Amino acid sequence: MTNSYLPLIAGLALAAICFPGCSENKPAEPATTSTATEKPSFGGYESQVKWGEHLVAVGGCNDCHTPKKMTPRGPIDDTTLMLSGHPEQLAAPDVDRKATEGKGLVVTQDFTAWVGPWGISYSANLTPDETGTGNWTESQFLYAIKNMISKGLPGSRPLMPPMSMMPVKNMTDDELKAVFAYLRTVKPIKNHSVQPTAPALAPKK
Repeated sequence: MTNSYLPLIAGLALAAICFPGCSENKPAEPATTSTATEKPSFGGYESQVKWGEHLVAVGGCNDCHTPKKMTPRGPIDDTTLMLSGHPEQLAAPDVDRKATEGKGLVVTQDFTAWVGPWGISYSANLTPDETGTGNWTESQFLYAIKNMISKGLPGSRPLMPPMSMMPVKNMTDDELKAVFAYLRTVKPIKNHSVQPTAPALAPKK
């Protein structure tokens, strides 16, 4: 070996010392893909239904959609009629509608019927009976709430106060889907939703 190759050999030796990783034949690392199915998020609850139950409770849905029983301490929910809406056999509120509407007052009966300048409105049956939401689709429910349209049918009448004023329309799609999933699980109650009554006074121009 001639001295002319010595610098080349020395350079290769130095490279092997300084960069040992380059000369190692390491196996390729496997791709970091997970085969485990990620669990869906239900707002911290164990299921979509439980999340929906929570949202119905904190959203005050029972305040208007569950008939009341009167007690010495005031009205309480009649749990045997939970979320069934204004009882169809119950008479309309017995008030002087012209005086009420003329003064811009709002009066309620059992918290399921409301009288105001818009007329009389009644809370709907939300149970999964065919007289309630039993035949509704999930997308229909979302459309009804987000657009405040009766039965979630395009071209139908607007929802009336107090429902039209409720912040539930600001819920996310996932939250509304959870509410709908919970409503599928409550006791079905046959009770036709009462349609609103027009105002007694002509609207002011």
